[in-house]
Amino acid sequence: METRSSQKAPSVPARLCALLLLLLLLFRPAAAATRTFAIDSSASSVRIHVGKTGIGSFAGHEHEVVARSVQGEVAADFEDLSGSSVELLVNAGSLTVVAEGEPEGDAPKVEREMKGPHVLHATRFPSIRFRSRQVTGKQLSAGSYEITVAGDLSLHGAVRPIVVPLQVELRGDALTGTGKLVVKQTDFGIEPTAAAGGFVKVEDEVTVTFRIVARAAGS
Repeated sequence: METRSSQKAPSVPARLCALLLLLLLLFRPAAAATRTFAIDSSASSVRIHVGKTGIGSFAGHEHEVVARSVQGEVAADFEDLSGSSVELLVNAGSLTVVAEGEPEGDAPKVEREMKGPHVLHATRFPSIRFRSRQVTGKQLSAGSYEITVAGDLSLHGAVRPIVVPLQVELRGDALTGTGKLVVKQTDFGIEPTAAAGGFVKVEDEVTVTFRIVARAAGS
């Protein structure tokens, strides 16, 4: 005597629902891919303001320093900013003291001191590097974002965490980030230089103002 299976075949509505679910999975919109941008050194600018302190600061000079070589890469996920990352590399040897505002002939001397063993020691530590660990922010308008990047700054052989607030603009294949931060030299083992027996001294905190332009890979 034959026994019938107690398992029933799927009903037509059940089969139809399964088919619709499969179609939805197959044709759902793909997640936006992370876009990669290479930093354009010729279009970017990094400017460092070095102030003065001490009882003789009225007689000293402040200095402006620019970076001539800025490289790196930005991976941007505009749908989920937390999935973004950035790595930036400045050649310490490319740092140049701006002659404007300096006494005639002083800029090269200041630059040699800055790159020498008492400050940056650029021959031993040729790179200044920033790597992000976390990116947060919000979109302000189409192509405009307010971003906060937390990461590690490598300078003078030391690595310290820093937080960088910036404004980001996306226009076609160009990504531009602008911002400002303060770096304390002693955090990186650099003793601010002094002159005239300490009568005039460089401030410990230096202000870095930047405008970084990056272009989409292949553009």
